[in-house]
Amino acid sequence: LTGRENVYLNSALLGVPREETDRLFEAIVDFSELGQFIDYPVKHYSSGMYVRLGFAVAVHVDPDILIVDEVLAVGDAAFKTKSKRKFAEFRDQKRTIILVSHSMPQVRALCDQVVWLDGGRVRAIGPSDEVVDAYLAHIDADEVDSNEE
Repeated sequence: LTGRENVYLNSALLGVPREETDRLFEAIVDFSELGQFIDYPVKHYSSGMYVRLGFAVAVHVDPDILIVDEVLAVGDAAFKTKSKRKFAEFRDQKRTIILVSHSMPQVRALCDQVVWLDGGRVRAIGPSDEVVDAYLAHIDADEVDSNEE
């Protein structure tokens, strides 16, 4: 599929009617910054380009809950800044964002509440600063334990 076809497919999978996708298409492409590549097959996209396109679709189809996995790990500084602004806009609108990330600075900056999962089990739930501090303390303790062995 081309990038264009991928936009329509992803929108359809998210339950967005074609007419709505037609209306949103230019905004999606503009946000992704992939205009010159939109008619290229996505199999030729870099992983960063593919994530940009998927994220652009996801944030433009008016989701009640946005689930993203390390989206800000790809792209240049301008795209990361634009994505952070979109996160802030969603937060201001009181929408739910579930961010899956190993970037503690990103978690601190973007999240109010954090769930720390370890091996599929919940280790902690609470305000981002508290849970991130607990996680980092745990990582530091593990590092000390491994060095003593």
